[in-house]
Amino acid sequence: MERARVDHQTKRDLRAADTGAWASIKETVKVGVQALLIALVVRTLLFQPFNIPSGSLVPTLLVGDYLFVSKYSYGYSKYSLPLSEYLPFKADGRIWAAEPKRGDIAVFKLPKDNATDYIKRVIGLPGDKIQMKAGILYINDVAVKRERIAPYETTGPYGEETKVEQYTETLPNGVVHQVIEREGDNGYWDNTEPYLVPPGRYFMMGDNRDNSTDSRDLANVGFVPFENFVGRAEMIFFSIDEGTPAWQIWQWPTKVRWGRIFSSIH
Repeated sequence: MERARVDHQTKRDLRAADTGAWASIKETVKVGVQALLIALVVRTLLFQPFNIPSGSLVPTLLVGDYLFVSKYSYGYSKYSLPLSEYLPFKADGRIWAAEPKRGDIAVFKLPKDNATDYIKRVIGLPGDKIQMKAGILYINDVAVKRERIAPYETTGPYGEETKVEQYTETLPNGVVHQVIEREGDNGYWDNTEPYLVPPGRYFMMGDNRDNSTDSRDLANVGFVPFENFVGRAEMIFFSIDEGTPAWQIWQWPTKVRWGRIFSSIH
């Protein structure tokens, strides 16, 4: 009898242990699903991560920068939301629309294919006249203030260390940012015809003026429709030297640009 009671108690203990283990598994799954749903909502509606694959916004953004883009800054369009065909977009292609401001760094879908993500700075607003003359940016026939500062240290076409001219630009609304001129003031896009920005379109440029395919190139980028905007670049959350994969954590101590992490974008 004593042996039977012991066996019975053991079975009850095993059942209790199984029940507790199953409850623990269910709780873990529940927490995991909740975390995934929260991450999905955040990524869909609030912030989306992007990484910088090219140097068109040097010195502001570097190859290897990882940043958060706020998707709510300009409202939402079919290019920034999944299942957008079921949403009530207005005639201008956005809901809860808020217009980009001059000087914003924004991610948008390339008008040429409406699929490729591009990131540039907002320079021209609807109705503006934009022109480059000898490296100087003109907005509505007024030269944008430009001041030379210390040269920017970078690499040349063959990987050699070099220095290029660097300036601060002050846009008409007071936004101050840096630009570089790798080819001086006589690069391919340093002298252009005037561009008249159509209604509902924006003129986008890179800060690396001689190494940026942007709205100056009408055939490949041109004027960007408002509905193509995905969001505004807000903060760098990670940065690693060009050519170093982020997953190689053993290289982080020497390759991560620690001073750029959690820095805001202007």
